[in-house]
Amino acid sequence: MRSLKKAGAAFMIFSTLIVGMSHSFKNDLNKTEYLENYTNKIIKLRSGTKELLELIEASDLKKEADKQKVIGKINLTRIALKNVDIWLRYIDPLAYKKINGPLPVEWETEVFEKFEKPYKREGAGLTLAALYLEETEIKKDSLENLIKMALASLNAYQSDSIVEQLKDYHHFYLCNRLHLLNLATIYTTAFECPDTKQIIPELRSMLSGVYQTYISFNQTFPQQAISQNYLELYAKAITYVNNQPSGYENFDHFTFIKHYINPLFAFNQELIIKYAVISKSNMDYSLNNNVRSIFSKRLYTGQNSKGIYLRVNEEKKLKQIDQIGKLLFYDPILSGNNLRSCASCHKPTNCFTDNTNASSLNYDRKQFLPRNSPSLINVQYNHLVMLDGKHISLQEQTKAVITNSMELACEEKELIKKILSCKDYKKAFKNFLQYTPLEKEITMEHISSAITMYYSKFSQYYSPFDIAMNESSAPDERVKRGFNIFMSKAQCATCHFAPQFNGVKPPFVGSEFEVLGTPADTNYKTLSKDKGRYTVNPAFETANAFRTGTIRNAEKTAPYMHNGVFKTLEQVIDFYDGGGGAGRGLKVANQTLSSDSLHLSKDEKKDLLEFIKSLNENISFEVPPLNMPESKIKTLNKRKVSGEY
Repeated sequence: MRSLKKAGAAFMIFSTLIVGMSHSFKNDLNKTEYLENYTNKIIKLRSGTKELLELIEASDLKKEADKQKVIGKINLTRIALKNVDIWLRYIDPLAYKKINGPLPVEWETEVFEKFEKPYKREGAGLTLAALYLEETEIKKDSLENLIKMALASLNAYQSDSIVEQLKDYHHFYLCNRLHLLNLATIYTTAFECPDTKQIIPELRSMLSGVYQTYISFNQTFPQQAISQNYLELYAKAITYVNNQPSGYENFDHFTFIKHYINPLFAFNQELIIKYAVISKSNMDYSLNNNVRSIFSKRLYTGQNSKGIYLRVNEEKKLKQIDQIGKLLFYDPILSGNNLRSCASCHKPTNCFTDNTNASSLNYDRKQFLPRNSPSLINVQYNHLVMLDGKHISLQEQTKAVITNSMELACEEKELIKKILSCKDYKKAFKNFLQYTPLEKEITMEHISSAITMYYSKFSQYYSPFDIAMNESSAPDERVKRGFNIFMSKAQCATCHFAPQFNGVKPPFVGSEFEVLGTPADTNYKTLSKDKGRYTVNPAFETANAFRTGTIRNAEKTAPYMHNGVFKTLEQVIDFYDGGGGAGRGLKVANQTLSSDSLHLSKDEKKDLLEFIKSLNENISFEVPPLNMPESKIKTLNKRKVSGEY
């Protein structure tokens, strides 16, 4: 009996091994499905790109017929690109810029390069080739080089290191997340598709191609398969897009995002958690795996508003720091003359900006500051701070304002001495030292972090538009029309990306800067003399470039532009509609905004304005403190809440 049992046990083990080997062999066979899908699409794109290059080489671009053939081939090659875009854009974003770069040169500083000098990124490929064909003088070798660079860059996607990534499931859900975020932000706009007639046809082809990728992925990774609910909703999204008009101006962007893309994003986020997806890419640096909506204020992290108090999470402790931060924000003790506070230029009732003048009063009370005071609401959703991107953190920016001779003009040592002369401040900060064990003394970092923590909490509120996207309620029909105009004809969405409608686009790791040709006055006689980003990173492309700000709460944050030149949103819309500064005759050699008119009608402008107003957030502001902490230095006890100017 014992020997029979042993024999039976051995048979069971053998059977289990056979089943296991069989299952493993089956998985190995299936692994070819997903990888072959990727490889075949890369080969098709490479083949199409090579054919495009050969056509250009054989064409006489002075002949309109030849030029049209090249344009037609570019459009066909773009379709092949869109079928692999889900991988390419995520796996190697720098190589992607050579295949389908939107600009010849980019200087944007990525979040993981905050501590490095910005470097030049050269673009090439299909978008730039199409744009180049619109030039009056076309040099064939220049056009050929754009395509040759694209061909060379495709090699990166067939390297062993990248193919190896495709052999496990982790990368897939991260690639897919970026795909969904781009469907909500750039794929239905003119961001990187020069011929707007091709936007929706490209979208249809992309959706269909990605669905095939989903099927091959599920065949290869059945244990980590994309859910049936996801596949069914994605199929419905394909049907929806196929039934929409082919013109992107008539496409219902709002419904597409609300009823299809945002729920798909939620499904994908759930699967990232379910399958314990691991990221090995800086592309996921800022994104939060735990949110279920693109229109969540927790979708990505731009700034650490806690600063030195980063590790403090207990609600009671956070409230203590917040209370001190509030007092400091209103306290003119931060200024050299004890007459000026943060609230002097960032008035809470004005969404923490200054509506009184084009720019706030200088410290000397005689001149005005060179730039408009930006709102502090939602500033934490930028990776670079200030309109020129000078600072990498909110705390650094706060310290710079305090010590700037034109703003608060207070020396660091003097400030700490004054702060510690106040019993309430001294007691609080000494208590806070336990939260920062590496710091033995109270520093500027403690002070600035309390301030940034205070005002950042007002960035957690939502707007009616967010609520319409996140809940079952429908927005006003004018808001919906306005959003669709924003995403298409008005081309606002090519610079202001959802969900923050600022210059931070998916995967939300970089801040974009644009050259608009902002005038010095509304007569458009001269260009603003402010060089913007150029003062931080001198280059031809950065001259007069400014970080793209959010349009959230825009109705409440007049005046507009870096110099406060426009007093109303209507003026701003007219400025863009007219092609910026270059469109009105100003010489702006590097303007990134198209100088062509958008030809917006009066009704379209009204609808656009209604959408912008729907981004006003339902913020609960607080009343100012009744008084300032008492100091041992008697002269300091004369200071007034908010300061005197």
